Amino acid sequence: MAKIEEFLTEQEEEEVVEAIRQAEKKTSGEIRVHIEKSSKGDIWKRAMEVFHLLKMDNTKQDNGVLIYVAIDDRNFVIYGDKGINDVVPPDFWESTKDEIVAEFKKGNFKQGLINGITRAGHELQVHFPWDEGTDENQLSDKISR
Repeated sequence: MAKIEEFLTEQEEEEVVEAIRQAEKKTSGEIRVHIEKSSKGDIWKRAMEVFHLLKMDNTKQDNGVLIYVAIDDRNFVIYGDKGINDVVPPDFWESTKDEIVAEFKKGNFKQGLINGITRAGHELQVHFPWDEGTDENQLSDKISR
């Protein structure tokens, strides 16, 4: 795949952003999607760099979730910060990854992302419910590049 823009159409990108908004409606957690051409090396290391660049490590309850996609590498990482990682079931990230992969293999990149966002959002809602008095959307919902 040559261009990041070919990974998701503008309409599909809007649907992914809307999925993030919906997932975050009932939680203090934050979900971000970052897409780039290549990780240029170790994908986990690059995902951690992006996590910090996006200031996802600054959430009040350490409950940020990043879906990092390196298109040309045909690879991605789903990473949950310490707060969420400590409370999800042991196989949660792996089963979420499997659900995303199933759609990616069919070329359904939008649906794969939405499935991952929805699952992460559900767990965030269970463990970090929205508190009307104190919570606010701390990070942008837009897909970063």
